[in-house]
Amino acid sequence: MRKWLDRHPRFTFHFTPTSSSWLNAVEGFFAKLSKRRLKRGVFRSVRELKATINRFLDQTNNDPKPFTWTADRDKIIAAVKRGHQLLDSIH
Repeated sequence: MRKWLDRHPRFTFHFTPTSSSWLNAVEGFFAKLSKRRLKRGVFRSVRELKATINRFLDQTNNDPKPFTWTADRDKIIAAVKRGHQLLDSIH
């Protein structure tokens, strides 16, 4: 992998902590939407449902809370190296 990255400098490899991928952020967003607006809601039409979702989006966008990574980069890289060593020892 390192050799390939060295030959292709326009690509950058980013490590993300296990269980902290962008998909988890998306799942968290939909969980918040469901819990705060959709659960126990009564919607008499699709139009009402859409309006509720759009109001939630507007409110969320008006007061954004940026996500900040807090994981230590060196710990992540060390964990990846341990994983590679384990995989290499199996093969």
